[in-house]
Amino acid sequence: MAKAPPTFSLKDQLFNAGSLGDLADEFAAGVPGFDRDAFHAAALSGIAERSLLECLDWFADCAEPYLAADFPAMAEQLEAAMPPPLDPSLRDDDFGRFIHAVPGILAVRHGLEAHRDRALDLLWVATQRFSMEFYIRAFLNRWPDETLARLKQWAEDDNYHVRRLVSEGTRPKLPWARKVDVTPAQALPLLDQLQRDPTRFVTRSVANHLNDLAKSDPDAVLARLEAWEVEARQAPDERAWMRRHALRTLIKDGHPGAMAMLGYAQDVPVEVSLDMRTPQVTLGEALAFDVTLHADQDVPALVDYRIRFARPGGKSAEKVFKLKVGQVRKGKPLVLKKLHKLKANATTFELHRGVHGVVVQVNGVDRAEGTFEIV
Repeated sequence: MAKAPPTFSLKDQLFNAGSLGDLADEFAAGVPGFDRDAFHAAALSGIAERSLLECLDWFADCAEPYLAADFPAMAEQLEAAMPPPLDPSLRDDDFGRFIHAVPGILAVRHGLEAHRDRALDLLWVATQRFSMEFYIRAFLNRWPDETLARLKQWAEDDNYHVRRLVSEGTRPKLPWARKVDVTPAQALPLLDQLQRDPTRFVTRSVANHLNDLAKSDPDAVLARLEAWEVEARQAPDERAWMRRHALRTLIKDGHPGAMAMLGYAQDVPVEVSLDMRTPQVTLGEALAFDVTLHADQDVPALVDYRIRFARPGGKSAEKVFKLKVGQVRKGKPLVLKKLHKLKANATTFELHRGVHGVVVQVNGVDRAEGTFEIV
C-alpha cells in the first residue's frame, strides 16, 4: 500500500533548527552574555508539544533568563538584537518572520502596566520587522485613549509597516487575535487617513478591516466607502479594488446596498437556467453543472452559486462560491460551465452522502435551483 503524502505543517515550516538558529544568532549578537546554544536547544525542545502561537510564547520564555529584569533595559536589548527593518521600498506581501514576534510578547508581559510608553516605542520598532498586530491590542484594551493617540501618529509614519499596524491592530475580527475593545467611531477616523495610502499592503488591511466591520454594521461600511469616493483621495483603480475587497462578504450575502455600490442591480432582466450534468456524484469526484443566462439588453452580472450541503440529523449548511463576473450581452446567451471537486478527505468541512442542493445567485438574487446526490 502506498504511503499517504506528508501533511503540510506551517508550524514546522516556521519554527525549525534553521529559523531558531537565526533568532539565536541575533540575540547573541545584540545581548552580551546571551547563551546562543542553550537558547537554541531549549527553544527547539518545546516545539512539538505546542501550537504555533504557543511556540512564540515559549521562545520568549527561553529568551527571558538572558535579558534584563528591568523593562526599559530589556527593551534596549531587544532592539539591539533585531535584524534590519524589512525593505521599505516594497509595497506588498512583506510580512516578516514569525520568530520576530518575541519583542511584542515581552512588551505585553513586562511593559503593559508600568512602562506603557516605552513598550509602545518597542512595538513601533518591532513592527518594522514583524507585524505587532497581535500585541498592540493588549495596549488598546488597557490604555485605549493613549494607544489610539499613538496610532493616529503612526497612521502618518514614513514606514508602511507602521501604517498598516494601525489598521490591522484595530480590526474587529483579526484572525487568531484577542478581541479588541475599539469601536467603529474610534477606528474609522484612522481608516480615513489610511485609505489614501500608496501601498497595497496598507489598503488591503483597510479593506479587510471594513469587511470585518460589515458583518456587524454594513451601513457604516457603505457610508464610509461612499464618502471616500466623493473625497477621491485615492487613485480610482485602487478605490475600486478596495470597494470590491471590503464588500466581499456582503456580496456573498446578496446585500442590496453592496450590490448597488458595485453596479449590480438586483432587478436585472435576465433569465437563468441550471443544468445538473452530474445528478449523482461519487465522493471524491467533481460535480458538473452548466448555468445559462439570457437577457434582452446588455447587463452586468455577478454570478455566484451556493451549495446546500446535507448534514447529519436532517440539518444543512450552505457555502457560497464565485462563478463569474461579467456582462450578459443582448441576444447572446452566456453559458458558464463548472466542475466543483467534492473532496473526500477535506479536513475543514466533511462531506456526507445524500441529496444536496445548488442555488444560482445573480446580483444577489436566487435565480435557479437544482439538486445532486453524493453516493
